[in-house]
Amino acid sequence: MATRDTNENRPLNRWDERYAHDHYHFGTEPNGFLADVSGRLTPGRALCIADGEGRNSVSLAEQGHTVSAMDASVVGMRKANRLAAERGVEIETEVADLTEYEFGVERWDLIVSIFCHLPPDLRRDVHRRAVVGLRPGGAILLEAYTPDQLRYGTGGPPVRDLLMTLEDLREDFAGLDMEIGREIVRDVVEGSGHRGEAAVVQVLARKR
Repeated sequence: MATRDTNENRPLNRWDERYAHDHYHFGTEPNGFLADVSGRLTPGRALCIADGEGRNSVSLAEQGHTVSAMDASVVGMRKANRLAAERGVEIETEVADLTEYEFGVERWDLIVSIFCHLPPDLRRDVHRRAVVGLRPGGAILLEAYTPDQLRYGTGGPPVRDLLMTLEDLREDFAGLDMEIGREIVRDVVEGSGHRGEAAVVQVLARKR
């Protein structure tokens, strides 16, 4: 399936450069937290934001979800389509910037955000728009690095403001029912990009 790009003249960015090789930087298997809770996610219309090379969107499609993936990297989204074709599933892909991405209103049954690290003001705005985009009964699933990750150095941005805490996310997702909300240390083994013991926050929050 073709990748939709709202700006076909956009210059290549650092993520395009990171993904510009045959192997998958974060691997081809889904994020561990997503895999662990997948049985709690009823198949529906799912959106994976900042989905990189498509490992999470393809996994959801394999489980029966109708999946849209978006990322700022055209290279990543092309590889996502390639991975989907290899696995015998279809996903929709779009190259877009989260500062202007349209989540819509009550459009999604599931929104997945895996290691999507943004400046605090943008993070809060994206999460607010994501909540508006959820249908009643829909869920947001998120895993990200916490500030404690700076002590581990096994992935993620080395900047405190781009990391997040459970308290941050409780505020961002106020009004949703927090089915899972925890900060833990776990082994993250995802390609060459994330490898080793890491401090993460995990959230599964559902709209009433």
